[in-house]
Amino acid sequence: MNAVQNADKDSAKNWQQQLRGLYLVTPNWDDTQRLLEVTERALAAGVRVLQYRHKTANIELRYAQASALQSLCKKYAVAFIINDFVNLCVQLNADGVHVGGSDISVAQARSIVGPDKIVGSSCYGDLDLARLAQTQGASYMAFGGFYPSLVKQYPVTTKPEIVELARAELNLPQVVIGGMTVELARPLVERGADMVAAISSVYNAELPEQVVRDFIALFQ
Repeated sequence: MNAVQNADKDSAKNWQQQLRGLYLVTPNWDDTQRLLEVTERALAAGVRVLQYRHKTANIELRYAQASALQSLCKKYAVAFIINDFVNLCVQLNADGVHVGGSDISVAQARSIVGPDKIVGSSCYGDLDLARLAQTQGASYMAFGGFYPSLVKQYPVTTKPEIVELARAELNLPQVVIGGMTVELARPLVERGADMVAAISSVYNAELPEQVVRDFIALFQ
């Protein structure tokens, strides 16, 4: 194993240890300058993981935004995750990828990115999906939506109890998603959620850094 591979492996281990706190997900903004400005304010306030998610961007915009966001994440030592686009993760050598129910499987993603990257899995409100994700090599499981989202369209059917059930049975860190504000996230963190994923509550805030700090305080 060469020095670069060793560095990647050590980095992946460090990211695994950081899977706790605020997991920020980007909105579908085409305005790259605005996206970078708000993101940097949030990262500087203590975000632990950033997921680049832009469902409607063309290839050129997606690559440009992802590259710029990755540079910010390196500046602030934040794990950088690509949503869905595994090839883009490989191309940029991002820290990991997140896959959902309509994407490739966790096992396929893991086989592509290798053993030392983060692979996240959307498990919705289904504990069986979480069990499968763990057996296929996921790094974390994401549950939700728990509340109505301003960005994502899905049935709000996930029960809060799944957080405790998953914690009792499985060994993966868990993210809670869907309409998360600080107050709505509080009972889920109290039940044992390791991370809270947020989009609108941070990106649409007048003071995104303060919202980030308020989320972080839930874990302290």
